[in-house]
Amino acid sequence: MMKMSLDPVQVMSGQVKELRVTPSSNGDSRGSWEEKEEFDQDNLGLGTRPKPVTGRRARKVEGGVFFPKPENAVTVAVSSRVLFRTEREQKVFEQEGVEEYLRFQIEHENEPFAPGPAFPFVKALETVNTGLRELYPQSEELFDIVLVTYNHAHVGIRLINTINHHNLFIERFCMTGGSSPIGYLKAWQTNLYLSADADKVREALAEGIAAATMFMPEKQTEVSESQLRVAFDGDAVLFSDESERIFKAHGLDKFFEHERENEDTLLDHGPLKGFLEALGKLQKKFYAKGKRMDCPIRTYLVTARSAASSGIRALKTLRAWGLEIDEALFLAGAPKGPMLEKIRPHIYFDDQMFHVEGAAEMGTIAAHVPYGIAQKHNAKQIPGVGK
Repeated sequence: MMKMSLDPVQVMSGQVKELRVTPSSNGDSRGSWEEKEEFDQDNLGLGTRPKPVTGRRARKVEGGVFFPKPENAVTVAVSSRVLFRTEREQKVFEQEGVEEYLRFQIEHENEPFAPGPAFPFVKALETVNTGLRELYPQSEELFDIVLVTYNHAHVGIRLINTINHHNLFIERFCMTGGSSPIGYLKAWQTNLYLSADADKVREALAEGIAAATMFMPEKQTEVSESQLRVAFDGDAVLFSDESERIFKAHGLDKFFEHERENEDTLLDHGPLKGFLEALGKLQKKFYAKGKRMDCPIRTYLVTARSAASSGIRALKTLRAWGLEIDEALFLAGAPKGPMLEKIRPHIYFDDQMFHVEGAAEMGTIAAHVPYGIAQKHNAKQIPGVGK
């Protein structure tokens, strides 16, 4: 069993841009992106061109609110430990305590954190937002990123400096000072929560919030910079664990029999169905503008089910839900890692640690969804996951 480091994701990428705001039809002000240099005011002299300032971002909002309302956006809440690499700081906390940890963070607040496993995912979200802004300048139907961290507010300066250093666009912070963030996630109407803390992920799932524990593979495959790719397992991720329970209790033959007998009975929804729905809603905005073939969002179903014996029920369920999946891979028990290496998703969701580890071995950023019957087996395999 391979060794993986934990790192949850949270962030929303952005670029050094100025926001030009135009009023919408309902009287609110919304913005579209426009590149603009920011200049050092101390160098404004007669007859000389001002020197551009590097490392800062100009985001000018004139007379209105740029950020989408939570009810209109697809909100992704990401932990600082998955967005950035914080292993050194975590070690200080564990070995020397909270006071030394805070002192260390303040002393190093001008040193940016390195990108973590969720970083490419967040960058891809920003790419999609750029495309949506071009097609729908007044729309609030965008990805909105909330940075969620247990950190004390003193650490906020380092996080802000890191966000600016990496040219990310994250303005919404939730710094809980050690308390649970779950109540805040509900207030943000969160569509997806990514964290390194498996206990908090389970707590979020219990509250009906789509959530997963992110892992940092020892090697990492390069991913697309122009298209967001999200891959899902089926049972206990998009669907309920009903069929998985049959398999665990009675074996493969009984599972096949159950699926054939119930192929016209829809599977109940799983914890990430809502996030797939949100992705599909944004995809349709591109389709409506004639961009189906070059849509910057692509979704994948990667399941251990076999197509002929148990695939019909899964596909009928997705169709009845009105959800399109761009690619469906029925592997009939074959390893998922090689397929995921070919897909190169920004994130892959699975309920079984066996598949998460197999994906990570091939360099895929994988996220564990601790939901359903398989967790009894996961708990035995990986003690202390997320601690």
